[in-house]
Amino acid sequence: MDYLYHPFTSRRHTVFAKNGIVATSQPLAAQVGVEIMRNGGNAIDAAIATAAALTVVEPTGNGIGGDAFALIWTKGELHGLNASGPSSKTITAERVKALGHETMPVYGAVPVTVPGAPAAWAEVSRKFGRLSLRETLAPAIRLAEEGFPLTPILGKFWRVAYDKFKALSDNSPEEEKMFAAWFETFAPDGRPPEIGEMWRAPGHADTLREIAETEGRSFYEGPLADKIAETVQTHGGFLTKEDLAEYQVKWVDPVSANYRGYDVWEIPPNGQGMVALMAMNIHQADGFKPVYGDVETMHRQIEAMKLAFTDGKAYITEESEMPVTVEELLSREYAEERARHIGDQAMLPEPYDPVKAGTVYLATADSEGNMVSFIQSNYMGFGSGVVVPDTGIALQNRGADFSLDPDHANYLKPGKLCFHTIIPGFVTKDGVAVGPFGVMGGFMQPQGHFQVVSNTVDFGLNPQAALDQPRWQWTGGKTVQVEPDFPNHLAQALQRRGHDIRIMTDSGGFGRGQIIWRNPETGVLQSGTESRTDGAIAVW
Repeated sequence: MDYLYHPFTSRRHTVFAKNGIVATSQPLAAQVGVEIMRNGGNAIDAAIATAAALTVVEPTGNGIGGDAFALIWTKGELHGLNASGPSSKTITAERVKALGHETMPVYGAVPVTVPGAPAAWAEVSRKFGRLSLRETLAPAIRLAEEGFPLTPILGKFWRVAYDKFKALSDNSPEEEKMFAAWFETFAPDGRPPEIGEMWRAPGHADTLREIAETEGRSFYEGPLADKIAETVQTHGGFLTKEDLAEYQVKWVDPVSANYRGYDVWEIPPNGQGMVALMAMNIHQADGFKPVYGDVETMHRQIEAMKLAFTDGKAYITEESEMPVTVEELLSREYAEERARHIGDQAMLPEPYDPVKAGTVYLATADSEGNMVSFIQSNYMGFGSGVVVPDTGIALQNRGADFSLDPDHANYLKPGKLCFHTIIPGFVTKDGVAVGPFGVMGGFMQPQGHFQVVSNTVDFGLNPQAALDQPRWQWTGGKTVQVEPDFPNHLAQALQRRGHDIRIMTDSGGFGRGQIIWRNPETGVLQSGTESRTDGAIAVW
């Protein structure tokens, strides 16, 4: 690949290093990861430290009260971690409907599920880390206590969240009370902090310290668990201390699809990573040879993604609850059947008929060969808007994706994992690690994975160019959003194919990703990070 080749406007270049790289969406968090490696930790310790730091320096996308997933390459093997949390064992669709809801509410205490991120840090540290959890969380604690200046994208999304929760609080006295702790925690001066303004979070620091000292158990069995359960139930939610105490993360076998000689790996359901793999399989089965900058290529990629996403939304949930198997959705027969639906014009996709029988992302790598793809999220910005007072814990609203329709695969049940948007990615070739990659951003994530892999594998773009390439995003029906700098001639050509093209005024909804690739011959690491965020790459 040509490392100076950028066939579009880009102001960044691929970053190289030998000893270690940390790539993420916030410069201070990236520096924390490298600090940990310099102090004797490996890439896995660096990932934990960076993830904890991101809860401090990017609370608009993740937090202590969110979920996490990871793909970890160490000693020649790839390990998958699912640290998403289930619904409360006390919740049912009938109880939610009895509260007056026809669909799952988006904000408030009802959609709060068990947070998995602190358990993920503790478990990954125990299994693969070289340093203690106290050591890896120390830089995040320092950032929370000493403070840091707000970066531009962070400040922008903080303001968006403030306006949203202010509007919700004005709806009723009950909602004003429910979101009061959010304002006390994240807007204590009666306003969101400004870009460049110093922000300190002492309560957040205390919580991280308690998690570090108890290996995460306080969050699930101790004083922190008491506070979480009390807060949720005070505001009409269902999560209990028993739900927290019973929680365990799961080590899972990653699933993959071979895309033109490269094995692309994702976490199996309940995550939506399957959607990216299904789209790649359908695109290959279509038999069309991709050409860079070609409308036919882009049209067929969009159509493949439509089919994969429609089926993913219909069938992906906790694996034991799915009406169709993972193996069937990743089979050649499925891909060929769906590819036959792709024609010259944009379609309105219908779900496959099976045979009956936000977020933040980080990647790390070190000179020993360890590589980590790690993602964690509160889901919609700060999540549910419910904050545990004096702790910095903003609780996620992941349960908003449950369905109250008993015929839907993602139907709400007690203790169930719902369809999950956050997905880490990883690439290998012939059994050798190429490296971690990810694109955060809700339902943009599998679409970003597909486009980034195609940019790299099909078109030979370097890591930075593969991320900077202007993106498209299918949002439903025939509607396709494109970035402001998306080539106009392609937008017009897609419009003629029947796509309803919407040119957006902002790139904030098109994902924010990172890539680290390793040269198998030299061991040199190469990395790219998003120009769509405050992202940075720290090297050693």
